[in-house]
Amino acid sequence: MGAEPPRGETGRSQGALRLVPFFFGARAPLLSRLSERISRVFGLRVEQHPPGFDPEVAYDDSRGQHNSRVLLAHLLREVTPVTEKVLGVTDVDLFIPVLTFVFGEAQLEGPAAVVSTHRLDNERYGLPPDPELLFQRLIKEATHELGHTYRLLHCTADRCVMGASRTVDEVDLKSDRFCPACAHALRTKQAEEPLAS
Repeated sequence: MGAEPPRGETGRSQGALRLVPFFFGARAPLLSRLSERISRVFGLRVEQHPPGFDPEVAYDDSRGQHNSRVLLAHLLREVTPVTEKVLGVTDVDLFIPVLTFVFGEAQLEGPAAVVSTHRLDNERYGLPPDPELLFQRLIKEATHELGHTYRLLHCTADRCVMGASRTVDEVDLKSDRFCPACAHALRTKQAEEPLAS
């Protein structure tokens, strides 16, 4: 009999998440900590891979930003038979056509999500750099977007990580944890999803 696979905070045996960094060179030291946290929270084995596409295809000259919808479409192609989720991580400025910018985006009940540190960095707002605060913001947004891939909607519970964030101040106000209702919903959704094999 083989050893039982490791389990995350959800108590679930680990599937795999493909972490796809792009235009993230200066932020690369964040990736190992991000991988560890995702693994612990979602019970996923994190495997880092370079993108199998040119991220510049998502660049919009008229806006000087990258279209997160286009990136999601390409990240979907990163899904493999052994991949449960795919998370793109970048430092470029993201947008969707109806909004000035987004911190990230995900497919609701789909395998792909993308997050950006571009607007999570203190230096963007004329403040001194704070690497630890940047990491905490990244964790919150990555957890939030991955929550959406498990069909979790925006939550109004105090400090729940699934709370909507339109500004970086709102990111700071929430915790990096699911409220009890969202944690229960996550466990339920994960139990319904077959592990990739």
